[in-house]
Amino acid sequence: MRKRGEIALGMAGGGLWALLMVGGPQWLGLSYIPAPIALPAAFVAPGLFLIAVIGFLAQRRFFDDATIDGAAFAPGSRAEIAQRVLSNTVEQLVLALAIWPLVAVSLGGAVVICLGLGFAFMRILFWVGYLVSPPLRGLGFAGTFYPTVLAAIWSLAVWLV
Repeated sequence: MRKRGEIALGMAGGGLWALLMVGGPQWLGLSYIPAPIALPAAFVAPGLFLIAVIGFLAQRRFFDDATIDGAAFAPGSRAEIAQRVLSNTVEQLVLALAIWPLVAVSLGGAVVICLGLGFAFMRILFWVGYLVSPPLRGLGFAGTFYPTVLAAIWSLAVWLV
């Protein structure tokens, strides 16, 4: 039960992070950056994170005779963990691609830029958490998922009201 409690704390931290990422720019009056400028900027940091993970995996494959031809990495290895991080990151980025354009239009470009920077930061914690600490993994996951969910709900509320 201890591990679940620690992960739950990480998830609660992700909820607070979501409020900061979505509400912070609005509360500070930084909301207006045009969506056509903000959206490409918002995806730079997540893209750089993808480059890092893909590069790590490519380097591992190149120097490993067992995986150079595309075989699966050894279960529990750093490379196999990075593969899981990559898969989850791509899933979360697809969600962001579906939601963040609405957010940029309804809540302002600064919000999506914060979402992008926060996404990359929390993905780093997710990766580190996978390697050393389940609570960091929980925080890293929640810190990328919850802001997108909250931004979607907040944006829909703005559009419907």
